[in-house]
Amino acid sequence: MGLELRQQLKLSQQLVMTPQLQQAIKLLQLSRLELLETVQQELLENPFLDETEVEIDVSESTEVLTESQAEEELVRNADWEDYLGEFSSTSKQATFRETEVPEEGLSFEARLASKPSLEGHLNWQMRLSNFSKHEIAIGEIILGNIDGNGYLQASVEEIQSMVQATDEEVEMVLMRMQRLDPVGVGARTPQECLLVQMDVLGYDDPILLSLVRDHLEDLEKNRYKPLARKFKISMDELKEYLDMLQTLDPMPGTNFSSTEPHYVSPDVYVYQFGEDFVIILNEDGLPRIQMNTFYMESMKGAAGKEKEYFQEKMRSAAWLMKSLYQRQRTLYKVVESIVGFQRDFFEDGVTKLKPLILKEVAEDIEMHESTVSRITTSKYVSTPHGIFELKFFFNSALELDDGTQVGSESVKALIKQMIAGEDTKKPLSDERIGEILKEELEVNIARRTVAKYRSAMGIPSSSKRKQYF
Repeated sequence: MGLELRQQLKLSQQLVMTPQLQQAIKLLQLSRLELLETVQQELLENPFLDETEVEIDVSESTEVLTESQAEEELVRNADWEDYLGEFSSTSKQATFRETEVPEEGLSFEARLASKPSLEGHLNWQMRLSNFSKHEIAIGEIILGNIDGNGYLQASVEEIQSMVQATDEEVEMVLMRMQRLDPVGVGARTPQECLLVQMDVLGYDDPILLSLVRDHLEDLEKNRYKPLARKFKISMDELKEYLDMLQTLDPMPGTNFSSTEPHYVSPDVYVYQFGEDFVIILNEDGLPRIQMNTFYMESMKGAAGKEKEYFQEKMRSAAWLMKSLYQRQRTLYKVVESIVGFQRDFFEDGVTKLKPLILKEVAEDIEMHESTVSRITTSKYVSTPHGIFELKFFFNSALELDDGTQVGSESVKALIKQMIAGEDTKKPLSDERIGEILKEELEVNIARRTVAKYRSAMGIPSSSKRKQYF
């Protein structure tokens, strides 16, 4: 069969995501802080965008305009200021921002000095102590191999190979460093860490030393009675030893951890007003943008590549403003739908949370399920019962005896309440918790499901929760 070239026509359909559509989708799933960064970046890169403090209404139309329509619309409404419209919650405060003292806008964290690192803290102490230059060089190698908990992650042989020193010199420097602040840092095992602290504090009781050297695993698993028999002491005397051990720090480096806490700023506030709930979007710090009138006028006399550039930036600015408005509008509608579905939660708390899936909210607001998924990603809502991620309100269902359903998050909250009120000397087993849920609340739940929910909440098993004293 010979090869030949042929021409043929083929008609097909395909979905092409334009850059503008990709930007709109991206804005939906951005968190509040990421959105602020994105808008600030656009303000820097697009000359057609200006930040303003004046409050102006925005058109409620969400349709994408054609190029000619967009140009005419933007020329006619070149003073756009507010793309949030009726969702604005800070418009009345905008006029007072000019009178604010600049320092008042800074966060509390921005006014504090940086937290010292563990490496810097130990290095500072070494240089203030009578360490020689050679010992400081060894100490710096040791510092580079200490993890965030304060434990040495390299052997003496590995450290010795990195610096011209003997094993004895490395051991000597390490021993001196372990007695710096925090005491016990640089230890290789939990036993060594606690023994160093006991040596510094003068704890030389042989039973206490034996408990640390040989029986830390027994103490972790609450094997108290065998230990009391072995050392021929009473349970009260064993408790005294445990109290002394609890004064020690098994992870001395955690106080210098570089990990900073992440503060959550709610995207939405839900307040109860009488029998109704009021939804307010958090717009604090979000720039209000408008079209730059100077560039809009300059575009009229532009031609060639200059006009093409102006038109591209104008369309980008117009689409950004429309996308931001659409994002806020979608977020408002989703939260409004969630409040409708989960009204019992907003009134009475977590134990009244109902089963809910993304599809139900999507059908309620007449949007696609993927849109609801994106808008609920990394978004938080402040409720009368605390701050929750929007994904929290979507949970699976458990069957009740009467045929109705209850949300899994409600069951988790009930399990947490049971464990919080249990007798610590006789903690509730997973099987017993399942029986109580069955007897009192008529919830059909298996023991393994209770164990899964308990583990997900970070609650240890009944054997580890049991207290003997």
